[in-house]
Amino acid sequence: MEIKVNFLDNLRLEAKFDDFTVIADQPIRYKGDGSAPGPFDYFLASSALCAAYFVKLYCDTRNIPTENIRLSQNNIVDPENRYNQIFKIQVELPADISDKDRQGILRSIDRCTVKKVVQTGPEFIIEEVDNLDADAQALLMPQSDSQAGTYIAGKDLPLEQTIANMSKILADLGMKIEIASWRNIVPNVWSLHIRDAHSPMCFTNGKGATKEGALASALGEFIERLNCNFFYNDQFWGEDIANAEFVHYPDEKWFKPGPKDELPSEILDDYTLGIYNRDGELRGSHLYDTNSGNTQRGICSLPFVRQSDGEVVYFPSNLIENLYLSNGMSAGNTLAEAQVQCLSEIFERAVKREILEGEMALPDVPQEVLEKYPSILAGIKGLEEQGFPVLVKDASLGGEFPVMCVTLMNPRTGGVFASFGAHPSLEVALERSLTELLQGRSFEGLNDLPQPTFSGQAVTEPNNFVEHFIDSSGVVSWRFFSAKPDFEFVEWDFSGQGENSNAEEAATLFGILEDMGKEVYMAVYDHIGAKACRILVPDYSEIYPIEDLIWDNTNKALQFRADILNLHNLSKVGLRNLVQGLERSEQDDYTDITTLIGIEFDDNTPWGKLTILELRLLIYLALQKFDEAKDLVEAFLQYNDNTVERGLFYQAVNVVLEMELDEDLELEDYEANFRRMFGDERMDAAIGSVNGSVRFYGLTPTSMKLEGLDRHLRLIESYKKLHAARAGVAALSR
Repeated sequence: MEIKVNFLDNLRLEAKFDDFTVIADQPIRYKGDGSAPGPFDYFLASSALCAAYFVKLYCDTRNIPTENIRLSQNNIVDPENRYNQIFKIQVELPADISDKDRQGILRSIDRCTVKKVVQTGPEFIIEEVDNLDADAQALLMPQSDSQAGTYIAGKDLPLEQTIANMSKILADLGMKIEIASWRNIVPNVWSLHIRDAHSPMCFTNGKGATKEGALASALGEFIERLNCNFFYNDQFWGEDIANAEFVHYPDEKWFKPGPKDELPSEILDDYTLGIYNRDGELRGSHLYDTNSGNTQRGICSLPFVRQSDGEVVYFPSNLIENLYLSNGMSAGNTLAEAQVQCLSEIFERAVKREILEGEMALPDVPQEVLEKYPSILAGIKGLEEQGFPVLVKDASLGGEFPVMCVTLMNPRTGGVFASFGAHPSLEVALERSLTELLQGRSFEGLNDLPQPTFSGQAVTEPNNFVEHFIDSSGVVSWRFFSAKPDFEFVEWDFSGQGENSNAEEAATLFGILEDMGKEVYMAVYDHIGAKACRILVPDYSEIYPIEDLIWDNTNKALQFRADILNLHNLSKVGLRNLVQGLERSEQDDYTDITTLIGIEFDDNTPWGKLTILELRLLIYLALQKFDEAKDLVEAFLQYNDNTVERGLFYQAVNVVLEMELDEDLELEDYEANFRRMFGDERMDAAIGSVNGSVRFYGLTPTSMKLEGLDRHLRLIESYKKLHAARAGVAALSR
């Protein structure tokens, strides 16, 4: 994690990281102002808070109340060496906690991350740099000699060279990549979380049978998501990019809808129009891109090559963003390597959907087959030793597809997790199923798995598949566990041979789709020095329903973005139009404004917590429509999951509105005690919100220039690095 420090007045310091700001000071006796804890005080508190976190985690997973658990920490200083200290952590537990849980709570504290780092002894590297922001060296684990050759199936170069090449690509872009966490809770199953230190919203998770394999996976996914703009999906990229020579890619084209909002003739082809516009309801305005919001330019469309005949077909960027998420994206050392990974994931998700929604029962993989893969068996054994039964299933549907499944059961909670993996090699597909199962998860995280159901509706509900796509945490049917499989086990093998194995495998996978009658469209991206591709298989690889283009399109942001960002400057007419537009749109009242308009507000601000309901409430207060405001404030208080502070503010607003709407009540009769209850500052804001002297309390003014929205501006700066690299390549090719 990158922490940037600013020097404030006197000895005060400001540390900024992610969306947080921490102020440190020194006691008056050390010439400070005593306005905040000192740096060492924060260090001491961090170990106590970390210990308490692990206690809380242990108790929450076992439904043990923590109200009567108390924890304290004291540091005992050696009088002869003040750097030699003992941290004594004490826990007071209620009498009704069992001996087993008492020991479990104490052991949980032993897992404290701060404690383990201190005990291991961190290494400090102190160096001078010319420019902190320009110092883009990847903060990755020390790399081995790239001449060493650790080859794994599916990679055309050794892992060491793959890691070195991808790290250099990211460093050359100006991306400072840091590892946020590693996990290795069972043998031969590694995962890690990496992110851009400057813009932590740009992150990926890697997985593999080794530490190096997991790192290569995470870096490859990071480059894949840069190439395909996935980090910036659904977001407004700012007015500079919106009006630049190109928005997404140098080879994009813009087409304007017809006079009656007809689809431009230049986009899509007959095959895809038959899928996306089956009922003739799709209009040109449904396809304006969310990222630029520049409707005057038309529909931003990206070229894809139709694999059946090599023809170029233009797909609206908005259509891809709305329907496909990250499905069908990959990067690799070679194009063939990327294609195999990309197609494997498409099959994994499509077959998984067919199995889960069809409530199919899969055949077990025989023990004698599993014994061919001892490293995988070791990981499975590690899970079962922790009390998690594991089922290993053949998901190839009778040998048709290169897909495997590893399913974990949690007898403690009754939850299950069906993890799928795909690759032309059965061994690699099985390894991916296992590593996907534990990617970024602790044993405690396995307590949050959903329980199976016999309700077919719950399984086939579209959002269930989206949950399975995001993190495999969707619901599974009990019929999946039947001892009578719907298919026979097949020990399949789609793998290629020799130096051209990836090319052979890619051809095999493309061939399966061709035999299914599917058209395949591919775009290749190599602007930043790495081979990446995006593959679309219409009516097969979509994640969201095609109807979302009409009924739940992300470009609904364009109706509201400018008005919401300019909220403080809107006239009464503008506010009325905005609130009426929100109501006509029939959006869920609890949709957050971040999602609605594609702006990343800081999570810890009122903007970051703002929902459509609260925004409507604030607008009605500004318009002094008190009946409407009263209904909404009551709804807010009933279902509030905002901060305690925000809830108290609206409690105060509620009582002031009661005074306003009831002719028999006078505010001056109650104000003194309201102030004792809510405090002067909060009551001033509540009274001002009702009488009109305070507007949109807590929401700092901004505009389409995005002033003060640091989190979103960091995201745009990240994209501008990518955009500049693409512009540079385009300029050289002219």
